[in-house]
Amino acid sequence: MAKKVTFINANKSTFYATVRKRVDAYFIENSISVNANAAMWVKAVFFLTGLTACYLLILLGNFNAYITLTLTVLLGMFGAFVGFNICHDAIHKAFSKNANVNKALSFIFNLIGASPYVWNICHNIVHHTYTNIAGHDEDIDVAPGLIRFSESETVNKLQRYQHFYAFVLYSFAMLSWVFRKDFKKFFQKKIGEHVLDHPRAEYFKLFVYKGIYYFLFIVLPLMVMDITWWQFLIGFLTMQLAQGLVLGLVFQLAHVVEGTSFPSPDQKGNIEEAWAEHQMRTTANFSVDSKIAAFFCGGLNRQIEHHLFPKICHIHYPQIGKIVKETALEFGLPYIESTTFSAALVSHYKTLRRLGKEAYEENRYVNKSSCLLTRKVSAIHS
Repeated sequence: MAKKVTFINANKSTFYATVRKRVDAYFIENSISVNANAAMWVKAVFFLTGLTACYLLILLGNFNAYITLTLTVLLGMFGAFVGFNICHDAIHKAFSKNANVNKALSFIFNLIGASPYVWNICHNIVHHTYTNIAGHDEDIDVAPGLIRFSESETVNKLQRYQHFYAFVLYSFAMLSWVFRKDFKKFFQKKIGEHVLDHPRAEYFKLFVYKGIYYFLFIVLPLMVMDITWWQFLIGFLTMQLAQGLVLGLVFQLAHVVEGTSFPSPDQKGNIEEAWAEHQMRTTANFSVDSKIAAFFCGGLNRQIEHHLFPKICHIHYPQIGKIVKETALEFGLPYIESTTFSAALVSHYKTLRRLGKEAYEENRYVNKSSCLLTRKVSAIHS
């Protein structure tokens, strides 16, 4: 049984206090709010408009199969972009200083297939605290037995090929989220080592909001559109796979790449470093100079800044990123980044291969050598 994790060197490190002081000074000196600015609201309107337009065009446009299928791909992608750019910040209470605005924007998460309440527990509380710690951070427990993200897990034969099939499995992430993940997480006794105790109202919300999503994306299209059940199924799956692939790739490139660590607590549950330093060793950025990545990824290409300052709107990450990087280097801490999306993708592929194929072959060699040694010892004694 896993014990509660404690970061025991918090008082010995001044990194977080220093970087926080410098980031706070940046906002004060420039008279800038840590929340959304005009550019952020433009992004929000753009992605919400794109999502709504794709949905209505599919539902009412009466286009041919090829155009409709293209629109379903775009609908799935816009669903992911709305999650990245709007809901993610709102659930972190970073989008606006007005709690009601954050609550309203968080509700949109239900309309793209996921529960904001469950996400808040899994992501904000558990993942942000216990990043990359097996048994605690369930974000690295993607497909038990199929994908191995941690060196503390036993590697199996199938995982020798995970660097090939993992990308296919990522595509099913949203499909699982819509029909399985939220229900499973909600009714677990614990997520990681975080004990669950839900308010009664959340039971009602989980089923009602899932019902609204099923009506909007399953029942209503079948009622309104002149299509067969199998045509609907192709379109629905296409939308879910497109959304899942975008989500899966962006999330995994933040923590499962070369250079990031997967530390294990000692027998007492202690991690021998401060929380902020832990974040620097387990989190990575990609495409930090790309305006396209910044626009579409909602700051998730700058996960280092996000993990240190989750209550700052992601529109400010490029500016505070310079401060974070300089301070990290000053304290001798890693600042892990890939210059491009493709470089991060290659790094993720290599990490999957190392944790799968290479780990399996190494274990087999060690076991084989151990068996030979045992036989030699037995022969000597006999």
